[in-house]
Amino acid sequence: MASLKFGQGVRRFSTTVMKHQMVKPPVQVYGVEGRYASALYSAASKKKALDAVEKDLSSLSKALSTDIKLKDFLYDPTQKVQDKKVILKTVADKGKYSEMTTNLFGAMADNGRLNKLGAVADSFSTIMAAERGLVSCTVTVAKTLDAATQKELTKILSGFLKKGESLQLSMKVDPAVIGGMRVDFADKSVDMAMSSKLGKYATIISEAL
Repeated sequence: MASLKFGQGVRRFSTTVMKHQMVKPPVQVYGVEGRYASALYSAASKKKALDAVEKDLSSLSKALSTDIKLKDFLYDPTQKVQDKKVILKTVADKGKYSEMTTNLFGAMADNGRLNKLGAVADSFSTIMAAERGLVSCTVTVAKTLDAATQKELTKILSGFLKKGESLQLSMKVDPAVIGGMRVDFADKSVDMAMSSKLGKYATIISEAL
């Protein structure tokens, strides 16, 4: 009965939210996970439950990363939906998750999208960072930059932000990025050819490497 109650009324979570005026997230996120995260943001905004939902999804992400058996079971398409709901209900009860979050679980289970749980949590985290004025940016370079170069890069990238926003920079190293860099903001990528400032900086980095 618990699992039935868990899933009752949540099958059309996303479409139900869409029938009403959506609260647009501060940053656009893409894919199936983006649609779920955006719908969840809208619903949670109206219920003033953003912090609670964010805490729930953070807890879930930790559980998925530390409990491989749990992740494998939930992501396995051959497992029964009702069995997955029972497990998620246990996780939600143990973590004292909000009703908004448990409804999301039920909707994703009914729609066969539980393999997107981690991605939805990541997308929601991106939205919440933007909600607080934090702009996520990942810079991929061929070799690790020294502290001084990274500091200068941070200064330049901050120039692309709007007033009141703060840069949340992550650095990645990929040898395939030969003599340059790739800059990915949360909702867009910066084309070096479109930015003379970054383009010149990329050349300097290339020559330094």
